[in-house]
Amino acid sequence: MRIFASKERRILSVGQIAPLFPNSKLIRMTLPSLIRILRDAVPALVAVFLISGCVNPIDPLGPIGKGPEPRPPLVAPQLGEKFAWGFSSSSYQYEDPAVKPGDPDYFQTDWDIFVDQDKAPPKGNALYSWTHFDKDLEALKKSGVTHYRFSIEWARVEPRPGVYNEVAIRRYADMARQLKEAGIEPIVCLWHFTFPSWLYDKKKPGQSNWLHPLARERWNAYVERMVRATAPYTKYYAPQNEPNGQITTAYIVGQWPPGMDLAFGHYWKAIDASTGMFRDAASRIKAIKPSAMVVSVEALPWWERAPLDPGGLIYNTMIHGNVDHLDRIYDVCDILGINYYYSQAPGPISLLAEPYRRGHNFTMMGWRINPEGLYKEIQRVAKRYGKPMMITENGIATTDDAKRIEYMQNHLAAIGRAIRDGYDVRGYLSWSLADNYEWHYGYKAFFGLSHMNPETYDREPKPSMAWYKKIIKDHPRVNSVRSILPTKKSD
Repeated sequence: MRIFASKERRILSVGQIAPLFPNSKLIRMTLPSLIRILRDAVPALVAVFLISGCVNPIDPLGPIGKGPEPRPPLVAPQLGEKFAWGFSSSSYQYEDPAVKPGDPDYFQTDWDIFVDQDKAPPKGNALYSWTHFDKDLEALKKSGVTHYRFSIEWARVEPRPGVYNEVAIRRYADMARQLKEAGIEPIVCLWHFTFPSWLYDKKKPGQSNWLHPLARERWNAYVERMVRATAPYTKYYAPQNEPNGQITTAYIVGQWPPGMDLAFGHYWKAIDASTGMFRDAASRIKAIKPSAMVVSVEALPWWERAPLDPGGLIYNTMIHGNVDHLDRIYDVCDILGINYYYSQAPGPISLLAEPYRRGHNFTMMGWRINPEGLYKEIQRVAKRYGKPMMITENGIATTDDAKRIEYMQNHLAAIGRAIRDGYDVRGYLSWSLADNYEWHYGYKAFFGLSHMNPETYDREPKPSMAWYKKIIKDHPRVNSVRSILPTKKSD
């Protein structure tokens, strides 16, 4: 039953409360936010129960897109090619600002404003990766990885509209150069969640970030500059990181800038804007360097049906989150990146219980560990889009490094199984090189295979780093990844 009418081209239904339940490792909502949203949704949910009788399927965002038609043929794995082994990171989570108010190149991001408003934990200097990138590079060299995904902080490069920090541009290009010279292929991500503060209007949140009048124009100019600067050393570009999850958190949950609750019309506008900007970036990348590979990076958990989900209301909405953005940009991508951490049967009870779940099959944040979900997601993406794939993020927050090794082994085994079954998976990037700032979790979620020594800034490896190095050494090619087996049967 349709409850709300939208001024947009889409019709909004009560089921659209479901996008509140985000699908990225970085965007889990707080318990108070969930309780408030569930409370506000009760009248509409009751109406749905009464009218549907809990029998009819409920597809709150309309029919789920079928994807490409006719279906593209599956791409066979390139068994003799080298497998891409690496880490993923992000500028905001790793870099120190290295500027202060009053400096000519002083900048802030929208997230810094949120921190100033006490809406998120302070970041401080993170891992000092701007002033001490040499520490990251040293650790990467020792790890044996072949690829490293890092992001560029748009606000640092363009602290004011149309004003560029040429030193920062050269510095990012130099990072790519140093990686390349070290035998590590850089994967340059042009946007990883944060916007320059000048695209964020606290008084007009509906005209902020993706939706700011200057956003697309300034984005295209920024992309042009950064791709030209890094192109001599860069083969892989990821225009955006998890835009599908970020938009949900920003416009539905209200937990990320611009902090809009249940703004369904703005949600769809942001989807339109982000996919348009992605396609713009892909076009510019190819124009500047035709041989470059454009990589999508989407948050893609494996969703299962929950018992208390009438008509699949929440489940269907989650599937929309996995496909709506990717359906509109897959065709300009050379590789589809899968960020996978967990599976979930999304429903009120499971979401409320998540922060309190502990035990062998859960992370320290209560996320369900399910390597089988990764295999199923690889299978789904392959069959839907017929494109080569890369696991662009995968990891576990835990203080138990033996558990981390088991988690990674079992997820790598799922990738090996997918390759044996004929799916074209070309690489695996662990999240992450070191424990870092994890957005609303602050510094309380430990994903790293190393940690930073606060006095020397060295990345001190955990036992999992030595284990990962051996895995990389023993499985250099796609064909050899097929032999990775699980440590045990995982639920």
